[in-house]
Amino acid sequence: MGQKANPIGNRLGIIRGWDSNWYGSKKDYASKLIEDHKIRTYLSARINKGGIAKIVIERTLGKLIVTIHTSKPGIIIGKGGGEVDRIKEELKKLTGKEDVQINILEIRRPELDATIVGDTIARQIENRINFKRATKMAIASTLRMGAEGIKVKLSGRLGGSEIARSEEFKQGRTPLHTFRMDIDYANVFAQTVYGKIGIKVWICKGEVLGKRELNPNFVGGKNDMSDRRDRAGDERRPGGDRRDDRRGGGGGDRGGRGGDNRGGGGRRS
Repeated sequence: MGQKANPIGNRLGIIRGWDSNWYGSKKDYASKLIEDHKIRTYLSARINKGGIAKIVIERTLGKLIVTIHTSKPGIIIGKGGGEVDRIKEELKKLTGKEDVQINILEIRRPELDATIVGDTIARQIENRINFKRATKMAIASTLRMGAEGIKVKLSGRLGGSEIARSEEFKQGRTPLHTFRMDIDYANVFAQTVYGKIGIKVWICKGEVLGKRELNPNFVGGKNDMSDRRDRAGDERRPGGDRRDDRRGGGGGDRGGRGGDNRGGGGRRS
């Protein structure tokens, strides 16, 4: 089950909220759903280098609120906010609504967002960087920021080979069946000259034991992640000390035994 179901859809209503917040009747539900898809597709193509993690769409009476979660807010805002105004006018034409509001939320730790990590790997593969190197660098930076585990799967003509294949890279733990585990998932692709390469990223941010705010615009877990990272550092330090002591002590004992043996050899001769 964990391998087949989308980890985000699996956790909706438990520890994850919906990326679209509105009510639709039987008459206009389909049209609103298609409009949401158009907005997301348009913004992803329009701001392709803006580091967009997700787009949250909310609707009230005659009002459309689009919240863009991004790691590079400066690119989307533009000089003096001019770029946001242009995007707002374009969205008004696309949706046919007069009242469109755009909010921009900055992602403080892009290394812990699956979409941004996958997009980073995809851009590097498109620039002809070796896929193994790009993936291992992304995994290292994610774990350095305090993630409990990460899994990356790449499929396609990896390295330009004639036959397509899949390769998987794992580090840490990513328990997909545990619903209280906060697992972020993304499926992106790299468009290379020899075909598309699909990239799937799973990032485990740890357990959610308390009640989680399901509003998708709620940026939570920052303090939790820093506390967890501090705890991990504290746990690692004593281990490191023990290892150093063991190495030093073992070396001394071995050296002592070696000296005794050599001494014995001298006595025998």
